[in-house]
Amino acid sequence: MNPLQQAIIERTLTCLRQAEQKLGRQFPDPAIRFTQRGKSAGSARLHSWEIRYNPVLMAENPQAFLEEVVPHELAHLLTFACHGRVKPHGAEWQRMMTEVFHVPARTTHSFDITSVTGQTFRYRCQCREHQLTLRRHNKVKRQQAIYHCTQCRQPLTPAS
Repeated sequence: MNPLQQAIIERTLTCLRQAEQKLGRQFPDPAIRFTQRGKSAGSARLHSWEIRYNPVLMAENPQAFLEEVVPHELAHLLTFACHGRVKPHGAEWQRMMTEVFHVPARTTHSFDITSVTGQTFRYRCQCREHQLTLRRHNKVKRQQAIYHCTQCRQPLTPAS
């Protein structure tokens, strides 16, 4: 485990203790993993009481992770524990962010995602060009899916 990962774990547990004091109840420590992939900074797995952090974005944005991403993901778990299944970034989650963690309730990050953006493939319809992800491109190639343009409604075909 590297020092940044250790700092993220410590910050997560510090925020959890802060929430316990503010909310007047105990919560189990969440499982913390550094396995989130793609463009998401992190994710909260409600039923398994787990938080996953994106190690690439974390290394590129350590301060923002400590200050914003950690409370953001923990707020999802705590909101679920206190209110059950509600809108992911709804009023209950927003209150958790602002009243318990004193952090602005932003729903998305603004990190540069160049390093985690996967390969895309050019496709065309009648009106414009589209970029399909590797997963969608492979589904087209295996004839498992046909994607359509949301504007002209024509099927997308590989661009030459």
